[in-house]
Amino acid sequence: MIDPVSGERVNDRPRRDPSSTRLPLLLPGMLSDEQRAVYEAVTGGPRAAGRTPPFGLADDVGRLHGPFNAMLYSPSVGLPLQDLGAALRFRTAFTKREREIATLVVAAHVRSDYEWYAHERIGRRHGLAEAETDALREGRAPMFGDVRERVVYEAARQLAAEDDLADAVFTEAVATLGRAAVVELVTLVGYYKAVALQLRVFRVGVPDGEEPPEWPADDPAEPGMDAPFGTGRGRPGGAGHEHPGGAGHEHPGGAGHEWGRG
Repeated sequence: MIDPVSGERVNDRPRRDPSSTRLPLLLPGMLSDEQRAVYEAVTGGPRAAGRTPPFGLADDVGRLHGPFNAMLYSPSVGLPLQDLGAALRFRTAFTKREREIATLVVAAHVRSDYEWYAHERIGRRHGLAEAETDALREGRAPMFGDVRERVVYEAARQLAAEDDLADAVFTEAVATLGRAAVVELVTLVGYYKAVALQLRVFRVGVPDGEEPPEWPADDPAEPGMDAPFGTGRGRPGGAGHEHPGGAGHEHPGGAGHEWGRG
């Protein structure tokens, strides 16, 4: 695109990327055909449809925010990954509130700045009150009046923290939500934990000019650990980070089987 004042091609102007971002932000004019397909799926799909999105998908020259820039680097993985994210947001059996409750549980558990930044805004648009999002951010159980929301919260909390569901929680989730919704919930938690891991590894924080969330001061990163940009502390999967049950915590399925980390 030509700037009418300077005559420069906008996509050719040098831009300073955030210093801690490990993957340079790709300009639309630099993309291959395969990358362009991912870009258009993100910016032209359901995330951008309807009302003005509660947060920007791209900056003022079209570079993608959040996890989407990384998807451009591997289109063969990025295209199905973004489609899975769109399916979980727009094609499940959950209400919008239920979906955002589960997503924010994950974002708070791994303390992903960008994931919280984006989905708190989505959740507030879909009716989550400030007191509810504050409780989720601080790791407290909100006072949900709806039984489905309470079950979604508890199941998502246990999935995020333990990578499993206890028999009682699983049984209640199936009875309240249905088997298909439980499959969707397990997939949703896994997807947003994977996205949070990418955001951590690639040092992706909130967009310029936005404030990161204020995480509670409990369970700080251990001495000598860097809390990576965009996560608030040394989670998830950082060196020395133990399962909530402690080192050597056994899987319910049998003695001696160590719990895998999320």
